[in-house]
Amino acid sequence: MAAPEPDPETRRATDPAPGTGATPGTTADTDDTPGSAQDPAPGPEPLTVPSMSAGPDFVLRPWEMSDLPLIREASLDPYIPLITTIPAPYSEAAAETFVRRQWERAASGAGYPFAIVRSRDRRPVGAIGLWLQELPEGRASLGYWLTDTARGQGVARAALRTVTGWALRDLGVPRLQLYIEPWNTASARIAEDIGFRREGLLRGWQQVGDERRDMAVYALLNGDGPADGRAVTAH
Repeated sequence: MAAPEPDPETRRATDPAPGTGATPGTTADTDDTPGSAQDPAPGPEPLTVPSMSAGPDFVLRPWEMSDLPLIREASLDPYIPLITTIPAPYSEAAAETFVRRQWERAASGAGYPFAIVRSRDRRPVGAIGLWLQELPEGRASLGYWLTDTARGQGVARAALRTVTGWALRDLGVPRLQLYIEPWNTASARIAEDIGFRREGLLRGWQQVGDERRDMAVYALLNGDGPADGRAVTAH
């Protein structure tokens, strides 16, 4: 699993608003000429989360209320609730709030949250997100997680390859970043297979549970060449 930088769902009211670069409670610069005012800068545009085929076995799609069983399973994982806002302990009301929060992130322009769904039975098995808070600076971050029963089946590789290729090719993102804990060699291997390069270690980078954790940063530049695979819109 790769954590967002930091998980954009965990921002508090005192943090910069996602995608705006402005801190709540501050005012924008205005024209000092008496009787005139500068129009506020427009906010980020709402985003439409597409459905995409991630190879023959998986589909990426927007979150649905039918995904509550996935949230229940993820809430029992010892790690996923530490790096996301998956509710633990689980409740149906909290799970519904989680799904609505994914819709709000797209509506606010903060990023593209996807559920990862197995093609053969339409069962959701995990999540991946492309977060655009730093897109004005030419970079975006990726994060993903899978339930225990979905690991070791190529799910993360297929999902990450698809979103990476789409972000570079269709969205034209100059730089993509992944943040992976040093112990997570499986995620590091997947990232490197797709073309991400480890650039260094960020000490105490992210709060995970009750402690600050180091994160290794991996990056892929648009000029490095396309990632393998091609995202195809699912009909």
